[in-house]
Formats: sequence, C-alpha cells, structure tokens
Amino acid sequence: MLAQQYVGIKRDLDEKGIIFSFSGYLSEGILYSLGEALREKMTLEDTDGPTVRRVFAVFVEQMQNIIRYSAEKVTGAREKPVELSAGMVTIGMEGGKVFIVCGNTVYNADVPRLRERLEYLKGLDKDAIKTYYREQLRETPEEGARGANIGLIEIARRASEPIEYDFLEMDEGKSFFCLKARI
Repeated sequence: MLAQQYVGIKRDLDEKGIIFSFSGYLSEGILYSLGEALREKMTLEDTDGPTVRRVFAVFVEQMQNIIRYSAEKVTGAREKPVELSAGMVTIGMEGGKVFIVCGNTVYNADVPRLRERLEYLKGLDKDAIKTYYREQLRETPEEGARGANIGLIEIARRASEPIEYDFLEMDEGKSFFCLKARI
C-alpha cells in the first residue's frame, strides 16, 4: 500500500514532465545543495551552457524569494539562530522548454503590491525589462525589503516567455503564491 501510494505521486510528476521537485523547509544551505544537484543533472543531460545558467539563475532567485518572503517560517536557536522558510519548487520540461515553478505562502496584505509588480513585468517586452532592470539597480531598496528588489525582474529577464503567476487565498491572513517561468 505504501509503495502504491508513492508510485502514484511519482507517476503524476513524470506525466507532468517534472524532473526535479522539492517541498519543505528551506535555508541557504539547502538552496546551495539543491542548486548543485540541479546543475549537475542538467550538465549530465548535455544541456547547453546558456540554458543551464539561465535555469540556475531563475531557480536561485525563486528559492531566495521563498527563503526571504515566505509567510510560513520556523525559527529557533541551538548553537546559532536558525530560520527556515516553507515552500516548494518544481522544474520540468514542457513543449521543449524548461519550466520552473515555485510556490509559498504570503501574507494577504502583501498580495496587491506583489500582483502589481508582476503585472507590470508581464506587460514589458525584453528590451523594456532590461531597461527597468538597470533603473532598479540604481534605486535604493524599499524599506523593509530583505533584498535589492530585483529578483522578480531577474526572473522575467531570464525567462523566454512572460512569467505566469497565481494566488489562492487560504484564509483571512494568508494566500498561496505560485510563480512560473519558462526558459
């Protein structure tokens, strides 16, 4: 019964073209380890260098967004302070392109601003994204930001098609956010 249950999950992933999937709590160390495994797998499959670099860059940006902005975190301390952020990332093949989907819980109060930024990026062509990226590099990060606020722009820059996203409200305080980029 156990094997039957989990082989069903594996078959479902295989049918969706998924070659790499992680769901759970993340840290910078886990990001590094998963990134190395992803890079090695793509290299073993003779994926061309530029595609490997673009997939890896988008993967890292999406994972960092989960680590920094997930509303589902656990914290504690033993020898040093620890913060783990919950989320998921899935990488697969679809129509001859690599796709990377990340998902994590966000606070509903953050959804309108995030949606606004994503809609703005979806409306830009490649040249406008490059220009916007350069402009944002010169800007001071927003107050309370845990990064330079260029992660979503970097994802859109590396993607071969406009990014897709969705929000699913879970309760009055939180929503599940998914972001998909194709390379």
